[in-house]
Amino acid sequence: MAAAPGMIVVGAGQGGLQVAESLRAEGWDGPLTLIGEEPQAPYHRPPLSKAMLTGAMDEAQIAIRGHEFFEKHGIDLLTGVRVTGIDRTARQVALSDGRTLPYRGLALSTGARGRPLPVPGADLEGVLGLRTLADARRLRAALEGAARVVVIGGGFIGLEVAAVARTLGRDVTVLEAADRLLARSATPFLADFFAELHRAHGVAVDLGAKVVELEGRDGRVAAVRTADGGRHPADVVVVGIGIIPNAELAAAAGIACDGGVVVDDCGRTDDPAIVAVGDCTVRRGARGVLRLESVQNAVEMGKSAAAALLGRERPFTAAPWFWSDQYDVKLQIAGLSAGYDQVVVRGEATERRFSAFYFRDGALLAIDSLNRPQDHMLGRKLLDRGAPLTPEQAADPAFPLASLAR
Repeated sequence: MAAAPGMIVVGAGQGGLQVAESLRAEGWDGPLTLIGEEPQAPYHRPPLSKAMLTGAMDEAQIAIRGHEFFEKHGIDLLTGVRVTGIDRTARQVALSDGRTLPYRGLALSTGARGRPLPVPGADLEGVLGLRTLADARRLRAALEGAARVVVIGGGFIGLEVAAVARTLGRDVTVLEAADRLLARSATPFLADFFAELHRAHGVAVDLGAKVVELEGRDGRVAAVRTADGGRHPADVVVVGIGIIPNAELAAAAGIACDGGVVVDDCGRTDDPAIVAVGDCTVRRGARGVLRLESVQNAVEMGKSAAAALLGRERPFTAAPWFWSDQYDVKLQIAGLSAGYDQVVVRGEATERRFSAFYFRDGALLAIDSLNRPQDHMLGRKLLDRGAPLTPEQAADPAFPLASLAR
């Protein structure tokens, strides 16, 4: 007897799991299948570049849900299986094990993969990326035997790995092709702070460094060469130069893609039976075109997409937020600072405890908080409510932010 069409979620990361959980919470009591290409049940990814590398957390601690959760909620979890195709006419998916499954509604949470380094030697042993638990295992083992670590890419993942490697006592060099760190994800003000933070911990930060070759010895990486003639010896090279959304499955099925699977604020694609969430997506909604890579984005999109599969309107419109841990600094970002024309600092940057408030035409756009979690939480409320915080109020340490967040 053929299986009854149910809800199928492709991708068992944070966003995919949230879709499945939210479908049950929204009252869906029919068949529900969560399919993951990795052999593990869903796990938290942020610790991979932090506590997993230091050994402060183990694999059991990063699991989001135990197997009993899936049994209790009637979620059929398939791990180590890849979806190879979507037949939108027949409304079914094909699996790598030869099976086909029918769907009433389909959610794509296929994530993203690391952008490969396009230079000779990129395939040498000891050249590693970091996106999955398997990657974290390899990198942790490699760091144990390394003396010199070169990180290619000065984004958040690269800087977090650099901080861990330096904390472990390794010689660390960060090579960034742009003229500053965090060029795609943070303001110049914040980038300058993190450059100085890493240099203060003994990391060599080389900006404007275009990598042209990885030099090997006996099949293993030995050094990184840059266009200016520089040679940086390395036992381990970590590549963090951005991601590529895993949108190929959607594109092959004829679903609209443009730098990711195109969705609205509810996670809907151009097929009414298919939604998409998380890193594989690009969102076109009330705030324009957004590509966000964060836990919050995956979770909130998951909630919205689950509602959409059930014919309900629940757009994700909250202010984006994100965090990063490097050394003894916790950065928490709320909002989107693009287009700001004024920055106001509250606290002391020299003490590594401050918040930067970004304004455009006097209106608050975003807040970067370093070791000031209360500012971050209040900032999220201010942004979500459109509270009328002025630059003058933000600059006054005596002004109570909470008075506008009530």
